[in-house]
Amino acid sequence: MNHEIISSGSDGNAVVIEKSILIDCGVPFKALRHAYRDLQLVLLSHVHSDHFNRYTIKRLAKDRPTLRFGCGEWLAADLATLVPERNIDVYDMDKLYGYGSFTVQPFLLVHNAPNCGYIVRGPTWSVLYATDTNVLDVDAPGLDLYLIEANYTEEEIVERIRRKEERGEHAYEWGVLRNHLSREKAEAFLANALAMHSEFIFIHQHREKETEADDGTGGEEHGYGKSKER
Repeated sequence: MNHEIISSGSDGNAVVIEKSILIDCGVPFKALRHAYRDLQLVLLSHVHSDHFNRYTIKRLAKDRPTLRFGCGEWLAADLATLVPERNIDVYDMDKLYGYGSFTVQPFLLVHNAPNCGYIVRGPTWSVLYATDTNVLDVDAPGLDLYLIEANYTEEEIVERIRRKEERGEHAYEWGVLRNHLSREKAEAFLANALAMHSEFIFIHQHREKETEADDGTGGEEHGYGKSKER
């Protein structure tokens, strides 16, 4: 299947599936110049600016007046200030929505803001997208591609918390444990989901700065090249 990770990390998130479906729109419009004319649907997960770039969404709606936008009910009011309401599909979680040649199934995620992931299926392909969540609990076996945020190990985060607390520093990593998926949780999910043909990519990778004062929020390392086959 065709997929393009436009950007993945705290600077912005956007993935294009089969040249026609944009999942998350947290990037400047210029990042989508090569792709936006072919889009049929924009799927939005939550309100954080690295997933919901208001200027870009407004520009897409202006330049593509028939483009559809899908979201959970928590985003509907914000989205309606940027996009004509007639172009917005507000989803109930776990229901299946048809768009001609493909279907969309949103599912709830657990974050510090209301959030959802998406399963999108076409005639010969299928993909799951889930980012910014502490829990991944959805029945989605045997898909072609899994795009999942998993940018830390629990052992690594606990050790970083211990070191910071010993120095009397604030440990932002407590928030990471509450709001983001560990590598261990992602691998446990994948162990039950992957089929022989499945691939996965761990997106939204982090690389810790090599400074004593590092809080772990910068130096993004994208998950490109993390695909594996089973």
